[in-house]
Amino acid sequence: MDGNAIDSKRWLRKSRPYFFKHHVFYDGAAECSSAGKWHFKMKMAPEVRWPAIVVCIIAIGLSAVLAQNPHKKFEYKYSFKPPYLAQKDGSVPFWEYGGNAIASAENVRIAPSLRSQKGAIWTKQPTNFDWWEVNIVFRVTGRGRIGADGLAFWYTTSKGSYDGTVFGSSDQWNGLGIFFDSFDNDNKHNNPYIMAVLNDGTKQFDHANDGTTQLLAGCLRDFRNKPFPTRAKIEYYQNTLTVLFHNGMTNNDQDFEMCLRAENVQLPKNGYFGVSAATGGLADDHDVLHFLTTSLHTTSQTVSDGGRKISTEEEIKLGQEYQDYQKKLEQQKEDYRRQHPDEQPAKEEFDEWFETDNQRELRQIFSGQSQMFDALRELNRKLDEVVGRQERTLSLIAQVQVGGVQGAAGGQPGQPIQLIDTIRRPEVDAVLNNQNAILNTAREIKSFVGEVHSKADTILNNQARGPTAQVQPIGYDYQALISEMKDGLNRVKRDIEHANVKLDAGNKDCRTGNCLTTSMFLVFLAVQMVILLGYNIYRDSKEAQAKKFY
Repeated sequence: MDGNAIDSKRWLRKSRPYFFKHHVFYDGAAECSSAGKWHFKMKMAPEVRWPAIVVCIIAIGLSAVLAQNPHKKFEYKYSFKPPYLAQKDGSVPFWEYGGNAIASAENVRIAPSLRSQKGAIWTKQPTNFDWWEVNIVFRVTGRGRIGADGLAFWYTTSKGSYDGTVFGSSDQWNGLGIFFDSFDNDNKHNNPYIMAVLNDGTKQFDHANDGTTQLLAGCLRDFRNKPFPTRAKIEYYQNTLTVLFHNGMTNNDQDFEMCLRAENVQLPKNGYFGVSAATGGLADDHDVLHFLTTSLHTTSQTVSDGGRKISTEEEIKLGQEYQDYQKKLEQQKEDYRRQHPDEQPAKEEFDEWFETDNQRELRQIFSGQSQMFDALRELNRKLDEVVGRQERTLSLIAQVQVGGVQGAAGGQPGQPIQLIDTIRRPEVDAVLNNQNAILNTAREIKSFVGEVHSKADTILNNQARGPTAQVQPIGYDYQALISEMKDGLNRVKRDIEHANVKLDAGNKDCRTGNCLTTSMFLVFLAVQMVILLGYNIYRDSKEAQAKKFY
């Protein structure tokens, strides 16, 4: 490979000598091409070549992963958001609305909290991209515990009406409708509900069953009267429809949860975006604060379009539109100042940056509630994981046990173990209660052992401090001596009785008199006393000798 043909920015190393583990070599130059191949101009040492190859493999893997992520582009002609959402004449740029819808600088009220109100807002132009992502920030608020009827997001081949029968828009639409239904028409207590319904232009919406017979997918979520605005992220990419929902209980913009996901969804191209709402006998305010559209493009589409670079003519046109809009805005501000010379707009603008005591207190309350909600949700998730692991473990243990019994009964060793029904929830509760009882018993045993240990230490300390541990002087233990004397006398008495029996056997005359004389008794007593005295002296001498070693 010619070194002059390679861009200098792509060289990882320039030719210079390196000293590595006592080897002098020229590493030359190395590059990793877009195809993932290394090209070496000069021979590299093995110690350097392998790390370079690993780096190239990692780069190729990262490029493959990044290639799967779509390229996003914000589409301002299909979006609206505050401030200055509506112009001075009440119109919304690139959008048109009708019915009972009301546009203001901060939001678009699709349907107010009055009975039998309907409204809608639609884009003026159809889309020119196949895949898209829409972020909707809205509020549904009302005084009653139950609201009606709901809000709908549309992607259809044609714009619907502004006073239709399906959430304020036309029935028999061709495309996608995502409904935020707040009223329970079928009396199944499954509302508020979020559902996605596809229609090819020939079907009528099933109002009696709240569309449950026609829905593609859905989820049961409450979106009424939340402290923060609720959010919905609707993504359609490579024929996969995904709806994420933010319940409005926290002020974290990214706190979304999965609502529904459907694959192999075929939507028509070049459709119109729209939002509609309707009220019935009950009424809610249906406000849309943001409607942000982002087009999604694959990597191949981005490369084929040249990175979607804007042409010079389009860039000049967009710049001119922006300058005209800025001039128009400044002219409107100037006209307002002339018509209201007494007001101080600068002060009002700065007042928006400050909050009152009530606003600060509410913000702190909502912040604390958000933190508590996050902690409880994390705790609930961990508890669910623990219970799930225990249930799986117990079911596996039961399956292994049953499989062993079947094998012992004559089953084939090669056959798979017959799976049985998993453990029930009451059994799991019983196991948990038994575990708690075992833990309590173990704690009681531990406390009892501690008490025994403390008492033993107390006894040992008392014995160490007691007089029995000291060296006693040599002398007689009178209590022991008296007991020994009593034992000796008893033995003498038994011996005398035995001798008397023998004398009775040898001399028949002793029956009439006492065969034991006084002298014999004194002799036995003297012998006994001598024996006891000698034994005591011997014992004292031994104890004295033993105490010398202490």
